[in-house]
Order: sequence, then structure tokens, then C-alpha cells
Amino acid sequence: MAASLRALLRPAAAAARCRALLPPPPRPFLGARGCSAGAAFEYLAVQKTGARQSVGLIQLNRPQALNALCEGLMEELAQALQTLQNDPQVGAIVITGSQKAFAAGADIKEMQNKTFQECYSSSFLAGWDKLSTIRKPIIAAVNGYALGGGCELAMMCDIIYAGEKAQFGQPEILLGTIPGAGGTQRLTRAVGKSLAMEMVLTGDRISAQEAKEAGLVSKIFPVEKLLDAAIACAEKIASNSKLVAAMAKESVNSAFETTLEEGMRTEKRLFYATFATSDRKEGMSAFVEKRKANFTDS
Repeated sequence: MAASLRALLRPAAAAARCRALLPPPPRPFLGARGCSAGAAFEYLAVQKTGARQSVGLIQLNRPQALNALCEGLMEELAQALQTLQNDPQVGAIVITGSQKAFAAGADIKEMQNKTFQECYSSSFLAGWDKLSTIRKPIIAAVNGYALGGGCELAMMCDIIYAGEKAQFGQPEILLGTIPGAGGTQRLTRAVGKSLAMEMVLTGDRISAQEAKEAGLVSKIFPVEKLLDAAIACAEKIASNSKLVAAMAKESVNSAFETTLEEGMRTEKRLFYATFATSDRKEGMSAFVEKRKANFTDS
């Protein structure tokens, strides 16, 4: 169990630790190009959306390269995610690309001449791990290609919604290398050893329908309806307690990181920890009183 989780679950500090999950006061929001709310990104379009502006929407915006994930794009993505994490109005995040490509992979031209020494000494791709540290739920809305790093990026999200023409794959073997940002680990946990081995060893792609049948994708939508569906799901998530949603996300993720026994202990302790929150009391009171809960994220 991570040190942060152990600290959260110390009984004497339960209430304080639960409240510590709440995001700090927001930094200035970093908007899309031309947005007066903040500085522009070169490779992303970022905004808040939804009826209550409770959803952070990040669109990969490198269309000439099919949203290939260059280092600059990934640095901007980490910055955008942290900004949305720090915004108390935002309860969930959607990451999407274009109708043609979510992300067609890492930028091969950028990494073509890298050496072992460069990769090792610079912890190459380590910055990609930033997404997995975000406590707010993240939905990947995948249209078109999600290949290599694009597939890995989608798998770092908590839920994957796919357009009916989406394709997923780990073609690194065709380039003389292997996945380096979760393609052998998250994919295997999502679809099982046999299919993961086939995809990684052949470089073959799978369709949205095959991905759904294998457990990689949650739902499939017509291409033009995908983003609206992802935002609607994010709004639904954001209407709940942000504090408790973060705890629920951590508990589910522990199923992939620990044994069943340890995971059950994590779940039980986080369940107990919800009883130190105002939102648990409000939620149960609202149910008994047959009214809508008014969560305060505390």
C-alpha cells in the first residue's frame, strides 16, 4: 500500500486526511489558443464544459501528425491535467483527439536517434506517468487511431469510450522495440495475456467492438456522438462528491496493484474513511429524506 494511503487511513487522522484530498485553490486556468482566460497551448485545446462547467476537456491538437505524442505535447498535457486537478469546479476530465486519430503513437522522428544512455539518464517517458497521479476521474474519448503511445495514453485514463471506427494497437514490435509506457502491463490487465501477447508480438490492431468485447473499452458510440457521451458521463461523475470519487478511484485502482486480500483491506479502510466526511452524512441523509444530495466536497 502506498505511503499516502497509509497516512490517510490512520484512524486518529482520518477526518483531516480525507479533507486533504480536496484540491487546493485553483491556479489561473490555462485556456485553449485565443482564450482570454490564460496562456495558450501549442499542442492542446483546453476548456471547461458542461452545464455547470464541471468537466475539464482536453483535446490533443496536433492534426498534421495525427496527434503523435511528442515531448512538448506530453509536457503540456501534464500541465493541463495539474491545472484541472487544482480547479475545485472541475469534477472529472475528458481527453480526446480528432475524429481521425485520438493519438497515432509517440513521435518516432523525435525518438529515432535516441541512445540507451539518453533514455536511461533522462528517464525517458517518465513524464507520461503524471496522468496516473491525477485523483480526478479521467475519460478517454477515442475516435480513429489509438496506437502505440496513443493506446497507452487511453489506458492511463479511468474509462475508455470509443467511436465505432476506433482502432487500438501496440505496433512497437514493427519498429524494433516494445511498448514503454504501459502497453505490456495495462493492456494485459485489461484484455488478458493471450490477446495482449498477440497484439504486442504481431503489432495487429483491434477494432472498437473487439476492444469492448475484451474489456478494454466501456462503451461504443457513433463517431459524431462520442464526445457528447463522454462529457455527459463526466458531468454525471462530477455531480457526486469529488472527495469520495477520488477515494473510489483509488480503491478500484488498487485492484490492479495489489493482491485481492490487500485490495479488500484498502477498500474497507477507504469505506470507513468516508464516515469522516460531511458528504457521506449528506448523501445518506438526502436518501432517507428523499431529496437530492448537496455535496460540499468535505
